[in-house]
Amino acid sequence: MPEYQAVGKSVPRKESWDKVTGRAEYIDDQEEIGTLHAVFVTSPYAHAYIEGMDIAEAKQIPGVQAIVTGRDMPMLVGSSIVDRPPLAFEKVRYFGEPVAMVIADTEAAARRGAFSVRTVYRELPVVHTPLQAYQPDSILVHERLGEYKVREEAKPEPGTNISNRTKVRKGSIQQGFAESDVIVEEYFSFPQSLHAAMETRCAEAEIKPSGEVWIASSSQAPFEIREQLSMDFGLDESKINVHVPLVGGAYGGKTHVQLEILAYIASKAVGGRRVKLRNSREEDSATSPTHIGLQAKVRLGCTREGKLKAAELLYLFDGGAYAERAVVVSKAAGLDCTGPYAIEHVWCDSLCLYTNHPYATAFRGFGHSEYTFVVERTMDILAKKLGVDPLEFRLQNAIAPGDTTPTQVVATRSNTGEPVQCLIQLKELMKWNEGQYQQISERKVRAKGIAFAWKNSTTPRDAGAGAVLTFTDEGNVSINCGAVEIGQGTKTVLTQMAAEVLGMNPDDVDIEMEVDTKTAPKHWKTAASRTTYLVGNAVVRAAADAVVQMKEAAAALLGVPAEELEVAGKRVYQRNRTEMGVKFSDIVQGFVKEDGTAVSPQIIGRGSYMMEGITEADPATGAGMHGPEWGIIAQGVEVEFDTRDCTYEIVRAVSVVDAGKILSYKGALGQVMGAMSMGLSFASREGHQYDEKGRILNTQFRSYKVLHYGEHPEYIVEFLEIPHDGTAFKSRALGEHGILGMPAALGNSLSVAAGVSLHHLPLTPELIWRTRGQERGRLL
Repeated sequence: MPEYQAVGKSVPRKESWDKVTGRAEYIDDQEEIGTLHAVFVTSPYAHAYIEGMDIAEAKQIPGVQAIVTGRDMPMLVGSSIVDRPPLAFEKVRYFGEPVAMVIADTEAAARRGAFSVRTVYRELPVVHTPLQAYQPDSILVHERLGEYKVREEAKPEPGTNISNRTKVRKGSIQQGFAESDVIVEEYFSFPQSLHAAMETRCAEAEIKPSGEVWIASSSQAPFEIREQLSMDFGLDESKINVHVPLVGGAYGGKTHVQLEILAYIASKAVGGRRVKLRNSREEDSATSPTHIGLQAKVRLGCTREGKLKAAELLYLFDGGAYAERAVVVSKAAGLDCTGPYAIEHVWCDSLCLYTNHPYATAFRGFGHSEYTFVVERTMDILAKKLGVDPLEFRLQNAIAPGDTTPTQVVATRSNTGEPVQCLIQLKELMKWNEGQYQQISERKVRAKGIAFAWKNSTTPRDAGAGAVLTFTDEGNVSINCGAVEIGQGTKTVLTQMAAEVLGMNPDDVDIEMEVDTKTAPKHWKTAASRTTYLVGNAVVRAAADAVVQMKEAAAALLGVPAEELEVAGKRVYQRNRTEMGVKFSDIVQGFVKEDGTAVSPQIIGRGSYMMEGITEADPATGAGMHGPEWGIIAQGVEVEFDTRDCTYEIVRAVSVVDAGKILSYKGALGQVMGAMSMGLSFASREGHQYDEKGRILNTQFRSYKVLHYGEHPEYIVEFLEIPHDGTAFKSRALGEHGILGMPAALGNSLSVAAGVSLHHLPLTPELIWRTRGQERGRLL
């Protein structure tokens, strides 16, 4: 790969000084005088009819301006299936669902008002799990599923709890198992869990006298907010202005549209005044969307020589009470269902099911870390039954150029990289030849586990982005685009890409950190590891457009052909006579001769990009190209396990990522390590805990545990840079890949350490102890 001057280097992030000095402003830091505050009244039941509501006492609370109930706004919204009331009005379908809003002068007054609302419920039986929801005689979460409008990417099955089913059919599954000498069938599960971003979700809304709707949000998808408000309330998109400042973490949890709709409703109830709606930590845990759960059955078959022949997969995703993005998550998992393996015969049904849990939305990895846990645990079990090394088994079956994916796309070096090389480097980094299991004391052992994963996206076929480049009088550059800075460092990378094309120092390229839909070019959303792909291509095209304009302007001034000119060092100069040139500052604001002749106008670079070659999946087989490329990652975990107490320490976590060209080394390293820590956290300790009525018991950080400072292992990350042809600098998606195999690698290492097969997350010492006890009970 070529060496670049700006791309590939580690440069300070553009917003870093503001963040480390506390000057960075997030949405809740911005408070306009006169802003009102809204607080939810939420359901204490997971499934119940609303039989009555008394708001009389709440209306008397000093400072309360208005109360809005679900019966005041009996409407449905939704990005996939229009099935969700902003405020429940007939029945509630999950614990924490909002049924009313109290709007008041202060948040404290609004909370007092919310506590004073009296609601009468009639409890209904609860659907606790996707497996329960899947049964033919299950209670229905949505009795009128067939009446709902479908907007995109969903195939609901009326009379059931199935909001979507994605089918993948490749080859003949019967033939595959007939050709298999060794077959395993396993079951797995894990609960929903939290995104746990530092900043809880927050939105503000104001309806101005002109009719313009102003929205501020901690969102990954400002243009989707505009689109959904327009569709739901019949508003002209040109009258909706969405503003997104810096976002304090998101991990997919801020791709949906919830609080923005409710803030608009609240503003409308108080005559258009500005209203802020901010989640408490408990509301962020129970009321807003969560990370999807899964129950799954996997059946794999291979020959006695170790060649995989068949994979039969049933994924039952816990989409919660409403469809939203959960249906797309289940689709993405289904289309990539096997992981990066060459398997001739594949049968997969990936279902999204309604339950009486909080509804799910995108989460880092978008369904891939979830099914990877299932598949990679089964790969280890199959290798053990076959009597072969699990890493060698993966090497034997890794997908290679000429093989086909589950969706029947032919693998190439460009679209899948070099999966085998990832495994070979992992083998070396893990010191695999020293053994997978080592006794280090009377009670303690060390064990290693690995996982092999990939991820493509299910980006819509019309997903695109735009960028505009303008210049200062000094010749510096400013970029305006629709990408949201959620902490991932994308905006700094975009300045490096522009600097590379313009031959500039990245320090001389600025970028607008906040997004305003009135002025920023439209971008699909900051999600799916596609921001650098989409916006990056748009920025490169905008920079190239500016270069063409500057060369034309300089050619007119210098009297030489434009094709003989080069751009670098904030100058345009003749290729073979570098002293013959002009500074950017001489031409970027336009140039007029002394006689008044306009030589060139102001330079404004414009660029746009739209995905190419993406096709819809065939509904019967899943065949089609659902994304531009698969990013491959091989990962390993080493644990130190106490065989008496079932406690453990994660000693090392290793990743080898085929990321194409690394655009910012330190940024890429941080992205992968951060994702690895998230994967280890939700695999080892995270998950909603429910009581028998479907109520979440751990909505606070004192009871919902995440990986803390001081608990992290040693992280080791290496990159392969196999070029992908679809991007300007041959990069691949990277932001989510570090999370993909961590749960599976941890599960595989602990299964070796404990001597039992672990099938459920989170992998707590208690779960391991109980599993070991059950195994011993079966043996007795």
